[in-house]
Amino acid sequence: MSDNRENAFSLLVASSVHDIKNSLSMLLQTLEDVVRGTPDQSDELRRQFGTLQGEAVRINNDLMYFLGLYRLGNNQLPVQIESVYVADMLQEQLVNNALLFEIRNLALTMDCDDSLTAYFDQTLIAGILNNVLVNAARYAQKAVTIRAFKENNLLVLEVRDDGAGYPDKMLAQGNTPIDNSDRGINFRTGSTNLGLQFAAEVAALHKRGAICGSIQLQNLPEGGGCFRLTLP
Repeated sequence: MSDNRENAFSLLVASSVHDIKNSLSMLLQTLEDVVRGTPDQSDELRRQFGTLQGEAVRINNDLMYFLGLYRLGNNQLPVQIESVYVADMLQEQLVNNALLFEIRNLALTMDCDDSLTAYFDQTLIAGILNNVLVNAARYAQKAVTIRAFKENNLLVLEVRDDGAGYPDKMLAQGNTPIDNSDRGINFRTGSTNLGLQFAAEVAALHKRGAICGSIQLQNLPEGGGCFRLTLP
């Protein structure tokens, strides 16, 4: 395939994904209205709607990450570094996912000093955390906690759940950043690992001198999994 045809095909795919994402966003809004209008006593029906909503959000996130990776590959995804009140950003994620966690009877809590500030691209980092929260809601038993703190002059953002933890093949080796280069598509689970790849790419775009951002997956000693995003 010639370069021109490859470029045309890439643009066609990106445009199609964008249209699908717009339609899915409308579907999500309608589904959320339906869930909110379902009587509280209809627990099973609300649970089923909640499952639909969660899966639709995951699809929407994957489409966003596909577009993000496409733009990264074509140097069309600028990183806008700004001063951010971290607690405000995390609180926004709690509000955005409140209905999903309510339907699944999961506690969603935040642990962050109100005065904590840092420099990063708020839109990109918030999108990553949103995706991690949606995934955590699938596997948590009772609770999910989102944390932020400074460690060795770096900003650390964590999403912890009390589920079964990450499978061994997904875990980073030791304390090294996750390498997504050999991750393929899992046809059994439907996982494309787009979220992890996008998160790793965006984290690496945040730099201070020789230090770059990174992501890690960990299993906690007390049980459950932890997604860890470190930014310089």
